Amino acid sequence: MPEEPILTHVENKVATLTFNRPDKLNALSTDLLTQSIDTLKRWSRDPEVGAIVVTGAGRAFCAGGDVGNMARQNDEAPPSLEEQIDGLRGAQELSWLLYNMPKVTIAAVNGHAMGAGLGVCLSCDLRIASESAKFGTAYAKVGFGGDFGTTWLLARSVGAAKAKELFFLSDIIDAAEAHRLGLVNRVVPADQLMAQVSEIATRIAHGPLVSYRYMKANVNQAMNSDFRTLLDREAETHLRCGQTEDHKEGVRAFMEKRQPNFTGK
Repeated sequence: MPEEPILTHVENKVATLTFNRPDKLNALSTDLLTQSIDTLKRWSRDPEVGAIVVTGAGRAFCAGGDVGNMARQNDEAPPSLEEQIDGLRGAQELSWLLYNMPKVTIAAVNGHAMGAGLGVCLSCDLRIASESAKFGTAYAKVGFGGDFGTTWLLARSVGAAKAKELFFLSDIIDAAEAHRLGLVNRVVPADQLMAQVSEIATRIAHGPLVSYRYMKANVNQAMNSDFRTLLDREAETHLRCGQTEDHKEGVRAFMEKRQPNFTGK
């Protein structure tokens, strides 16, 4: 029996999605994409999930598209261009869900994150990389233009000029350079990656989840909005958070000089 394309695990309010095609460096197959999207949609609505970790099995996070499958497809009668566009739009929901869902998403980058895999990585709210992780766009090497949000995300992470360099030259950068450029939040020893990610994810999963929801949405909106629009948005969401039980608990804990016991409500 072939292995499942993804592995899922939920413990202590932390949900972990593992891309599970290690022999293909976790390249994005149709089954992997479909199951990942369905799983993320379910977790986004699950009150027992407070944070979501995405990682890869074996030595890669995700090598991007399955080039071997592309070669096979080129030997077959292709679907129409419109059908191909619709298919890619559906697949790119993976990036959109990680970026836009109301839960905090964390990429545990254990190895290579290339092409679409880089887009998936950058779609997550936090990116924690192993010292052995590698990053690259890879599209120029196979004559593609960029998908899974890489254009939008890279330009906002490193600026237009550096994003163009990374696209045009397709250089592979190491974890230290990715951290210097702001592509990842932290770099940790390979043997400590999942332990440190688990610690961060657990802390978030047991935090003020309504506040995190609006913090995430507001920062995302700030990328495309003027200052006045964000001030108006903050007035609404800040006071919405003030109605939560977690806000009341946070105030009590502050006054009593103790750690708050948040419930996510």
